[in-house]
Amino acid sequence: MIGHDISGLVIHVFSTFGNMIWQIFWPLAFGLILSSWIRNLIPVSSVVKHLGKTTPVSLGFTTFLGMVSSSCSYAAASLSHTLLVKKSTVANAMAFLVSSTNLIVEMFIVLVALMGWTFLWGEVIGGLILIATVGVLFSRFFPKDVEQELRQHLEDAQPQKASCGMDMSEMSGDHSDCGMDMSKMKPEHSDCGMDMAAKPQSATMEKITKSAGFFQMDIAMIGKEILIGVVVSSILIALMPQEGWRALFISNDAGLPVWLHSFLDVIIGIFVAMIAYVCSVGNLILAAALWHGGISFGGVIGFILSDVLTIPMIRVYQKYYGKRPAKWMVGLLFVAILFTGLCVDAIFNGVGWVTSDQTVRALNQSGFGFNMTTVMNVIFIPASIWYYYLGKKANAGMGMSM
Repeated sequence: MIGHDISGLVIHVFSTFGNMIWQIFWPLAFGLILSSWIRNLIPVSSVVKHLGKTTPVSLGFTTFLGMVSSSCSYAAASLSHTLLVKKSTVANAMAFLVSSTNLIVEMFIVLVALMGWTFLWGEVIGGLILIATVGVLFSRFFPKDVEQELRQHLEDAQPQKASCGMDMSEMSGDHSDCGMDMSKMKPEHSDCGMDMAAKPQSATMEKITKSAGFFQMDIAMIGKEILIGVVVSSILIALMPQEGWRALFISNDAGLPVWLHSFLDVIIGIFVAMIAYVCSVGNLILAAALWHGGISFGGVIGFILSDVLTIPMIRVYQKYYGKRPAKWMVGLLFVAILFTGLCVDAIFNGVGWVTSDQTVRALNQSGFGFNMTTVMNVIFIPASIWYYYLGKKANAGMGMSM
């Protein structure tokens, strides 16, 4: 009897896992492919010289740069590290970090596929509010002596030989062949300087090959995290009953003021993200589970935005900047995300834009059958496999095994 229950439970978990993979594969693949094209076609040369002061223009520029950069949080942390090494203001570097992890194409596509358009607009509006809030907080409240300590820590760091990795701050002019030291890019090398073709190609095929290289690198960086995220979320969704999720949050019947209820839910969302986060895209699945479990709209947005406050990311900040600067970064980011979650909750509830629990796609619905999901997967599964191996071959030709 017990063995039968366990086998049934295992089958249920695997069924949930398979259904979730089927549901998110094509939007994730499409988003990553589109992102790789954007990163290849839009040059980022001479970026850093615009970031020496924190202004609305510089924040807008870093937001745009973050949107077309990698979706991996660790890559985003390294890129923001690079900006600081190149004398960007702390506010601009943090704005880049936020936009690179929360305002990216593949996240938007998966968010719509899993949770609907209302959550997409919540993420977009929340991301913009967060960037503006980060700009103000880090410009006004990041202590000057802490910033000096941060700069000193950067100067004391021993440079290491670059290998086309993601810590671009350590690259010197002698090693700029990867094209990732943005301050030293020339327009003609904005594509990483990769002449990846072994033989002459058409202009179109050359662009496809170069874009595929970015796609393969993204998969290499975040593929494992996304897979772990799906596994963890599948287990949580399959095993945790609705009552279990609701026990985590504050009941609507608790009689608390609306603002206090929203405040507590956003705090809970941030806390859950800190301990359960896997990656910017992968945690959207768990966000959907939290929403089904009863967390508020602002709590969901706070959870999604908190991908820069996870325990592994905090350790990265400490390594890059030192303990005291890292503590200030985490503290100000926490305040900014909390404020943003409350703002989004107030805005969307105030104008009646929040969807009901019944209108969100079922997390464990079967996507198999002749439907839109099947048609798109039939297209994108073979296309993404071909695109991945095209990029892997191109990167291998440049000695970039990832």
